[in-house]
Amino acid sequence: MTEPAHLAAVRRSYDTVAAAYARRVPAPAGLDPVSRAMLAAFADLVRPPHPGPVADLGCGPGKVTAHLAALGVRVFGVDVSPKMIELARAAYPDLRFRTGSMTALDMGTDELGGILAYYATHHTPPHCLPTVFAEFHRTLAPGGHLLLAGHVGDDEHLRPTRAYGDHPVSYESYLLPPERIAALLEQAGLVVTTRMVQEPQGGSGRRAGTVLAYKPTRPQLP
Repeated sequence: MTEPAHLAAVRRSYDTVAAAYARRVPAPAGLDPVSRAMLAAFADLVRPPHPGPVADLGCGPGKVTAHLAALGVRVFGVDVSPKMIELARAAYPDLRFRTGSMTALDMGTDELGGILAYYATHHTPPHCLPTVFAEFHRTLAPGGHLLLAGHVGDDEHLRPTRAYGDHPVSYESYLLPPERIAALLEQAGLVVTTRMVQEPQGGSGRRAGTVLAYKPTRPQLP
C-alpha cells in the first residue's frame, strides 16, 4: 500500500521537534479537570475485564500512554515518528511502543478493546480521514471504544513553518468542525455517544473537541 503523501512531512517534522515537544507538552496530571475526566471515563470503559488491548495512536513521547497504564488499562503506544518512539521507550521501558501509521494499522481485525487518538488526527488531510476511521472500525473489537480528542475549528487549514522552540516543521493542520468529525466516524460504522467542545483555554486560542464512540456488536441498520 502506498503511503499517503502527508505522512512524510508529519514524520520528518515530529522527528525534528521530538525532544522539545516532550519537554513542553504537559503530563495528563497537568491537564484541565474536564480533559482528565474524559480520560478517566475512557479508562473505565476499556480496562479489564473488557477484551483486547488498547492502542494509543499518535502517542508521541508516551505520557498519555503511561497515564492510562497507571489507571489499569492494558495499553501500548503507536506513533509515526521514530524519534518520538525512542523517547517513549526511554521514559517508560515497561510499556510497549512501536512505529506505525493510522492509515494502515499493523493490527488484526477486531483485535483492540479500545483506541485513543489524543490530539493525533489534526495533521490528517480531511480526504484521508475516512481511511483512518475505517481502520479504527476494522481494528476495534465489537463493543470496543474510541476516544478521539483534538483541535477543532471551522475548516481551518494551517501551514506553520516553525514550532516548539522555533524548530522548522513542514506538517499542516486541519481544524474541522466537531460535528463533521462525528459524522465521519458514524459513516465509518461507529456509534457516537458523546460530543464535547471546550472553548479556548490559556494562550492556545483554539477550541478542543472530544468524541467518544464505540463499535457496535451488530451492524447498524441504514
